[in-house]
Amino acid sequence: MKCQYCEKPATFHITELTEPNGPQVMHLCEEHARGFLQKDNASPAVSVAGALAKQLNLGQTKKELAELDRKECPVCGISFFEFRSTGRLGCPYDYTHFESDLEPLLINIHDSLEHTGKRPRRAAASADSQAIMIQLRREMEEAIEREDYERASEIRDELRKIENAGIEAGEDDAKSAAKKTKGDSKKSSGDRS
Repeated sequence: MKCQYCEKPATFHITELTEPNGPQVMHLCEEHARGFLQKDNASPAVSVAGALAKQLNLGQTKKELAELDRKECPVCGISFFEFRSTGRLGCPYDYTHFESDLEPLLINIHDSLEHTGKRPRRAAASADSQAIMIQLRREMEEAIEREDYERASEIRDELRKIENAGIEAGEDDAKSAAKKTKGDSKKSSGDRS
């Protein structure tokens, strides 16, 4: 959908409730939304619009927004602009790297910074090892581009070690769970006789 005032993509969809005319829906780009939310009216919507403008950091200058958009994760290389465009982060380290920029967004969406939902019983690998693996894969690609094949093979071997360590840890968890299940079934079958 495009902005009502220009050809840019509409990123703000504002519904204004007016008595005689009924709800008015506006589709605005960031620039026109900033103008709309900052204009000085005596209507009650102004206080709501002002609060929304503060929450969305619309007071930031173009220079500040451009600086933020250029900020990149050192592990996966995603920029904050890419995150804003896609709505997806590139790696677990992004939560740490973009922490100060993500906090207001997370609070707005989830009313909290802490995860309160379900979690897997056992993770395949920790966030740290995933971040390390992403960094190593990136370094390996760069080494291949530079035709430094020795370094690329060293990195490949390092990646395999990390992957195998994760698989072995998962197998150990599965084996201990299987032993526990067998032990429980022996106890219960022994109780029946």
